[in-house]
Amino acid sequence: MKTKITEMFGIEHPIIQGGMHFVGFAELAAAVSNAGGLGIITGLTQGTPDKLANEIARCKDMTDKPFGVNLTFLPSLAAPDYPGMVKAIVDGGVPVVETAGRNPAEVLPHLKEAGIKVIHKCTSVRHSLKAQQIGCDAVSVDGFECGGHPGEDDIPNFVLLPRAADELEIPFVASGGMADARSLVAALAMGAEGMNMGTRFIATKEAPVHENVKQAIVAASELDTRLVMRPLRNTERVLSNDAVERILEKEKKLGAELQFDDIKEEVAGVYPKIMLEGDMDIGAWSCGMVAGLVNDIPSCKELIERIMSEADAIINARLTGMA
Repeated sequence: MKTKITEMFGIEHPIIQGGMHFVGFAELAAAVSNAGGLGIITGLTQGTPDKLANEIARCKDMTDKPFGVNLTFLPSLAAPDYPGMVKAIVDGGVPVVETAGRNPAEVLPHLKEAGIKVIHKCTSVRHSLKAQQIGCDAVSVDGFECGGHPGEDDIPNFVLLPRAADELEIPFVASGGMADARSLVAALAMGAEGMNMGTRFIATKEAPVHENVKQAIVAASELDTRLVMRPLRNTERVLSNDAVERILEKEKKLGAELQFDDIKEEVAGVYPKIMLEGDMDIGAWSCGMVAGLVNDIPSCKELIERIMSEADAIINARLTGMA
């Protein structure tokens, strides 16, 4: 399948793996890229430029296909060494960067000078237009269904994607609620040039996370996520567990007086213990409503081949037969 995204990134299939904290290691990125999609290493998981450079080198040892690096820009008193990470990406010959969080305008010139394509993750049309204005090559439009941070507008993809298609000139992919061939075909029908999958790729054989995490996604339904940190205007969609219920109780009790320190124990520094050690109730972790569509743990190759085969059947058999 050829789309503007496959041609821009030099990939076979219009499927991108989301940049996920303590999930987007070289093993998963290489597996997705080898299967014809675009794998993504999560920069902030590595933490330092040297570690990121090593992870990029590891990924290059595992694949000769294009892969990218996610750089999420977060407000912080002790900000990561973003300039150093950009240098590691440039020096490593990475062809694609997925940016997220704050406006990436500060690093964009350095990436563009190196010939790197930049796709920025956005949760609204207005932010997508800003990304287009500053020179991003593409955007990942993230609907309210997504795991992680859906923004504060609460617009689901059935509305958000057509609105993006109405306004944008640069290509975009659909993110949030993407899991299978139906997701891909629907996204294409609404104007996207591909899709970005996060939660679905956690439940794959190559995802370097604890088996407890994968089984939790398979066991979950579309009703099992919760929104936390909404009073702080830093809303995050997470899978329900004991820690999440504690957060919600604190939010209900404290209301507008809630401070980050009140929930710090449940949200700060918990990802290694969850993703790597499988302690499923120690803290909150990002998960999309799409968990309700995840019923197995295939290899990345099996997953992507199944999506593309079934997408072809939907387009050429079911939809054509209706015309």
